[in-house]
Amino acid sequence: MADRRQMLRFGAMAAAAPALGGAISAPAFAHDKPSRHPSTLVVGHRGASGYRPEHTLASYELAARMGADYMEPDLVSTKDGVLVCRHEPEIGGTTNVASKPEFAARKRTVVLDGVSVTGWWTQDFTLAELKTLRATERIPAIRQHNTLYDGLFPVPTFQEVLDLRKRLSHELDREIGVFPETKHPTFFRGIGLELETPLVRILRRNGLDRRGAKVFVQSFEAVNLRTLADHHRVEVPLVFLSSADGNPFNDPRSYADYLTPVGLKELSEYVDGLGPDKSQIIPRNADGTLATPTALVKDAHRAGLKVIPYTFRAENSFLPAELKVGADVTAYGRAIDEQVTFLRTGIDGLFTDQADVGVLARSLV
Repeated sequence: MADRRQMLRFGAMAAAAPALGGAISAPAFAHDKPSRHPSTLVVGHRGASGYRPEHTLASYELAARMGADYMEPDLVSTKDGVLVCRHEPEIGGTTNVASKPEFAARKRTVVLDGVSVTGWWTQDFTLAELKTLRATERIPAIRQHNTLYDGLFPVPTFQEVLDLRKRLSHELDREIGVFPETKHPTFFRGIGLELETPLVRILRRNGLDRRGAKVFVQSFEAVNLRTLADHHRVEVPLVFLSSADGNPFNDPRSYADYLTPVGLKELSEYVDGLGPDKSQIIPRNADGTLATPTALVKDAHRAGLKVIPYTFRAENSFLPAELKVGADVTAYGRAIDEQVTFLRTGIDGLFTDQADVGVLARSLV
């Protein structure tokens, strides 16, 4: 059973979430009816990464302006211990580092969570060096439009995201939240660049580690979340991310075991919510169509945990078979229908690359 601390913290988050009919909705949706579920959260996944290169201030800002309740930065560390926003510590696929001859010798192979990966790594760059690079689109074959912005935006620090959050909250007259994820915390701890202490320090320096702050901290590693809860005594809600298969790194317990009724009850002792792969909410049949929803939402709610699945994207490439439109994998399909279907399972929010789609879908449920 979730404790009083969890209920108070999540209650504060829900009370702060805006309805679609608030003052700053996306302009195209200005006349849509207000959502009947204003506490359902729309999280701008890596910002508005369907429209701008992910994990850039431009992407985060666009998500907020489209009506997202939260901006979601993934956090990794530089050589000098600064938290920056990248999907992975390997940055060959998300920056122009490969075109920089002065950094050619930095390319190397690293064992990341048991897998050998070759590229350029944030832990080999100081912040000053990283700031000379510019972001590029991670999946250009699907999001060719986003390549228009290649080379324009620097890699932001977590502090810069919090500064943006503060500015936009004032400008838009509504509190914008942040939903940071610690990326590969065991890996970074192993190379002497642990993520927990700088994360907590930044949140507290900005007055955001407190009940009622619009902050969630998420991780795929249960040990990382237990450390934040027990050692650092963070006040903001913690969210356990889960994959459809496998185990958290260096953890003998599988994600499937964590999500059993018994596992959920144990998780509720130190986390407040789940961020499951959306296929753990509604699987897909062999033909790629949506199957019958699982019991996960009901089981998690019974344990006192909120459920915010990932990742909802508008392109045919990512949609279930019955919601694709045409044969072009880069074209938009019936993404609104998909999100409405998932929202009707009782989930408490969703991660989406197109925040405007999530805001509209929420208004239709």
